[in-house]
Amino acid sequence: MTDEDATDPIGATRWELPGGHVPVDSTGPEPEMVSHERLCLLNAGDEMATLEVTLQYADGNEAGPYPLSVAARRVRHVRINDLIDPYAPPLGEEYGIVVESNVPVVVQWSRQDTRQSENAGLSTLAYGE
Repeated sequence: MTDEDATDPIGATRWELPGGHVPVDSTGPEPEMVSHERLCLLNAGDEMATLEVTLQYADGNEAGPYPLSVAARRVRHVRINDLIDPYAPPLGEEYGIVVESNVPVVVQWSRQDTRQSENAGLSTLAYGE
């Protein structure tokens, strides 16, 4: 790797995730076994990332934007269930996520579904533009 490659930002400034659905029900002890979806945000750059997360629902409604930040050269995990400002998003409904950032970041999404005692988890990278 050259010095020039090391300074190239990785990621994108806009990311989309179409498959959101936070289950309402959970099985097991709280808070670790609460069904949830989570954004994993990586800022590998040298500048603070200031982000806005917007949830878009199947009925045309939106929730957000939710302001977030990720310090330089850091990772941050954010549960969709924990987004409350400007208001808590409705659970149990299908939605998509749009993440917009002032600097390039990498976005990964995961789900923990504990509606049954046989828990399920999945994870994927978002679509970055």
